[in-house]
Amino acid sequence: MKQVASLRYDVIFKKAFSHPDLFTALVKDFLDIDLEIDEVISEKIFNPPIGSVETRFDLFAEDKKNRIIVEMQHRHYPDAYDRFLYYQCAAMLETVKSSKNYFFPLSVITLVFFTGKKSPKHASEILMYDFELRDFKNGEVLEGLSNQKHKLIFIFTKSVQQNAPDNYSEWMRAIDDSLDEKVNDAEYKNPKIHRLFDLIEKDQVTPKERARMKDEYNRVESEKDAEKKGWQAGLEVGEEKGRLEGVEMEKREGEKKLIETARNLKSLGSLTDEYIASATGLSLDKVKAL
Repeated sequence: MKQVASLRYDVIFKKAFSHPDLFTALVKDFLDIDLEIDEVISEKIFNPPIGSVETRFDLFAEDKKNRIIVEMQHRHYPDAYDRFLYYQCAAMLETVKSSKNYFFPLSVITLVFFTGKKSPKHASEILMYDFELRDFKNGEVLEGLSNQKHKLIFIFTKSVQQNAPDNYSEWMRAIDDSLDEKVNDAEYKNPKIHRLFDLIEKDQVTPKERARMKDEYNRVESEKDAEKKGWQAGLEVGEEKGRLEGVEMEKREGEKKLIETARNLKSLGSLTDEYIASATGLSLDKVKAL
């Protein structure tokens, strides 16, 4: 077994896949694209920003045909899918500023690796938005109307299926295996995955990277603790609200019975309103209103 740093950490994920050879191997095995690059940019931003909310990409690279973005998400937030869709659209729009018309000069493809949750669709480890033009009735793709094949792909490393193709399933298993900080590299055939494990081996982690790992771990644990405390507080508030609502309901039911008793007493015609109010505990105004 080899001791490695977990790829759940942003700093470790970028340390590994910012190497052009690993980045291009990952892209080849997932997308069957031979990306021709010399550099992978970490923490890429557009200046000026596209849209009213700034985007920041984990890993970013492009050649003459394709712009590829790779993101890693360990914590899951309710707006994660929409957030990455926004990132995808911003990356698409930014390419058009250099065009003479509205044709997209590059295909923009985003790979988002979710390391902390399972796929929302059973027996499916990869979900995808595509931007193909389709027939409304039968879903048939109309070819030749756009030069580019934009895609936003969500990859759930915890949900890899046994029958998934080796070309990408090995990457998914490798990422998931790293989460407990030990891997059996003999189980992997892909030499690029062996290189990945060598790069993230614990002995190769610098003090600065280790400090960033600790900061990230503490931040995530603080978020979990805050969520737990918030949930507990909400539960207590809910229980108290339920108790008070129960008391209020009992009070209303009791008053209904008293009002019915007061009606019956009034129907006798021999008792004064004052007497009935005193006997039932209802206010004189309520008794008179019956």
